Amino acid sequence: MRPRNHRPVGQLLRAKCAIPPARQGVVVRQRLHDLLLGNAATRLTVVAAPAGWGKTTLLSQWAHDPAERRNIAWVSLDESDDEPVRFWSYVLTALGAYGIGVRALAALGASGIQPVDLAIPMLLNELQSGSAEAVLVLDDYHRLGNPQVHEGVEFLLAYLPPAMRLVVAGRADPPLPLALLRARGELTEIRISDLTFSTAEAGKLLVAVGGTPLDDTTVTGLCERTEGWAAGLQLTALTLRGSSTPTASAGSIRRDDRHILDYFATEVVCRLPPEHRDLLVRTSVLERLSGPLCDAVLERCGSAAILAELDRSDLFVVALDGQHEWYRCHQLFRDALHSELTPDLARETLVRASDWYLTEGSLSEAIGHRIRAGDHEGAAALLRSSVPWFLERAALGTHLQLGDQLDRTIAHADPQLCVSLAWAAGLIGEYTRMDPWLDAADRLITDDVPPLDGWHSLRGAALTMRAVQRQAEADIHGALQCAEQAVARETDTTVAGYVLSRLILGGALLVDDRAGDALPVLDDAWRRAGELGLAPLLGLQAACSLSLALFQSGRLQDARQLCTRLAPVVEAVEDAWGDTVAPGVPRLQMVQGRLALRDGDLPGAQRALRRAVAQARVWAPPSHLVSALTSLAEAELAAGDTAAARAALTEARETGDAEPIWPSSRRELAAVEARIGRGSARAARRAGVVLEELTDRELSILRMLPGPASQREIGAALYLSINTVKGYTKALYRKLGAATRQEAVSRARESGLI
Repeated sequence: MRPRNHRPVGQLLRAKCAIPPARQGVVVRQRLHDLLLGNAATRLTVVAAPAGWGKTTLLSQWAHDPAERRNIAWVSLDESDDEPVRFWSYVLTALGAYGIGVRALAALGASGIQPVDLAIPMLLNELQSGSAEAVLVLDDYHRLGNPQVHEGVEFLLAYLPPAMRLVVAGRADPPLPLALLRARGELTEIRISDLTFSTAEAGKLLVAVGGTPLDDTTVTGLCERTEGWAAGLQLTALTLRGSSTPTASAGSIRRDDRHILDYFATEVVCRLPPEHRDLLVRTSVLERLSGPLCDAVLERCGSAAILAELDRSDLFVVALDGQHEWYRCHQLFRDALHSELTPDLARETLVRASDWYLTEGSLSEAIGHRIRAGDHEGAAALLRSSVPWFLERAALGTHLQLGDQLDRTIAHADPQLCVSLAWAAGLIGEYTRMDPWLDAADRLITDDVPPLDGWHSLRGAALTMRAVQRQAEADIHGALQCAEQAVARETDTTVAGYVLSRLILGGALLVDDRAGDALPVLDDAWRRAGELGLAPLLGLQAACSLSLALFQSGRLQDARQLCTRLAPVVEAVEDAWGDTVAPGVPRLQMVQGRLALRDGDLPGAQRALRRAVAQARVWAPPSHLVSALTSLAEAELAAGDTAAARAALTEARETGDAEPIWPSSRRELAAVEARIGRGSARAARRAGVVLEELTDRELSILRMLPGPASQREIGAALYLSINTVKGYTKALYRKLGAATRQEAVSRARESGLI
């Protein structure tokens, strides 16, 4: 099952995708604006410096500069965004404000498809064909550590068209190919030396914030003492505000960070009204603040007005959106404030924040705050029953991420949670992540453990998940064994588990060449799904598998009737999703193509099978893609296009060699190879000419292609995921004018690249 797309973006998400509003009285540093205004010739701009150097302030000022005519898409990042689908959801939502990436955002809803496989290429294709110029700003990028997120950004950067530029801001250099971009003149850099305030700029800032004129000698001394550090200068200005002896007060400020923080806590915060000070201290454990959230945490009213006043007073609280609904307190000063908060009060604040997010329907935020509060049991209880919520929002990766943050002692002692997290991993195609959770569940499940919602028994659910994993690993015997045991336990015809267990068993029987045995199982699953009113896509998946079982059993007329019956549903799905179709639809397209081929309708067969291949490339497991390509090869040969037949067959062989595939798919491939003959079709191209320059990653992969390493092994050697390797390989083949690995190697040798 997959959600159609994301639910409408919530208030909090909009705030993270909004350009922070320009602040009154902030000094405009034109020399830095000029660097950003002139970065159109460089793919990447890096703004890197420690906390308090004014990175976000600079970028928000530039984004509001009338001289900047490009569209600015902004994402404010935090640790919760360290998951590929969540990260790209924010990026594409920010770009969507300008009508960019709308289809790519919808494609993220396809469970089991990584962003680099579909959403990012769709975005790049749209940008390549569009004319509107845009700049994507990723603020606080240092908070992210997931290699898959960095790989996706690098992939985007590698193929970024001139219409779009990327700005990355953080406390350290991002793990991107900076040296290569620098050597090619495609990198703009803004660092501490650039962000350091000059004496003239410092004087303007001190007057703007402090409201007290200072003589040149005092300004010079303060600038030297703070070393031009933005946060130090702003704090200095706050301490001078209203002072009867500003010059004397200025002399007590030093650059030492700890001294600055202590001075802030004792000399600035203590002057605030009690309710202002209480709000800042109590909420110092929260990443973002809003009036309703603070009211809930403090159990009082009026927080929105206090936040607005703190923002106007330049007290290191800044608005995150134009509506001034969400704010953040500067991290440095949150640290200083937090030191005044007792551990018990900190936990109480986080728990209350969790409860507030829960009432607002923000389950991921609620769980994250529970974990930060140390309430791992409470977080586990929320996670245990939340797979449907995360599934509906295409956020199962976040569900897994939160599960990984739980205390292992608690997580691995909860069999329901373990099965829930294994289910989430399977639904997004992270099959290797299922093992630890299923292993833990196996040690804990007893007959008296309550089942998950929608299942008759927890053991039945766990066995169904194990069957899914075994089938993905091409262990059909193991998959059948687990699926049969699951069906024996899932006997309640009124719950979804009855349908799901039979759907998995029917699929395993199919790939074991036991179509006759699969027929009654899949037919039962399909009919029960309709009777129970389950998600239509679940019934569609069962029906698509049933069509193949009918075809393989020789019941061709029944297969035709089922395909005809399903045609309107499939057409609606394709209209809505394009290539991100529901599970099983490529299989149905393949059956239609095979039926057309048997009927002698060659154009119809080619059309259906080409569609099946296109869809299988995006979503289906490797075994489905091999079967679709094998069927297409037969149709192309029947139509007299030997070159196309061999090209399809070669892709099928390379797919089978790169990934584990089912024995039935391997046998189909071998049989067609025997009839057609192995080889590859070489189109007429100019020898030795590469139409586009290869990227550094493409060259690294190209140099490994002549060897025996599979794509998975190449990825391991280059510290890249298999999906990222596939993405680069597709682009590499296109640039070389090649359709296969063998042809790419040949072309590269002709061109002198290897």
